[in-house]
Amino acid sequence: MMDIHKILKQLPHRYPFLLVDRVLEIEKGKSIKALKNVTINEPFFEGHFPQRPVMPGVLMLEALAQAAALLAFDAAGTSASDGFIYYFAGMEGVRFRRPVEPGDQLILEAELLRMKAGIFKFKARALVDGEVAVEAELTCAMRAVS
Repeated sequence: MMDIHKILKQLPHRYPFLLVDRVLEIEKGKSIKALKNVTINEPFFEGHFPQRPVMPGVLMLEALAQAAALLAFDAAGTSASDGFIYYFAGMEGVRFRRPVEPGDQLILEAELLRMKAGIFKFKARALVDGEVAVEAELTCAMRAVS
């Protein structure tokens, strides 16, 4: 549905913080399903943890927030290239269910619960092989860059 070239046009993130590789499905204003391939080449694995590499939970949440941003930009008909930026504003009910390791494919799912005055709330989860790795409600704010 959206390859890396289109994602780069939508999000301001770049290496090493671009954490969405492909959008698999998007239902305008409703939901998104995206993919993050987790490889041993990720810079965080060198220190987290060298003897047993595990993707940091905060980066899984960031990947979910980026997928949610793609959904929000699509719903609003805007993008980062239009002079808008998407800020992480909060998270609730975060639960980590399983570790994510090199070689895993992280399927990122977000459902838009509500949007008002540039504030977006999402129900989000990331799965590996159909098993939930993390779930949370995310709040984000879209603002014009000045």
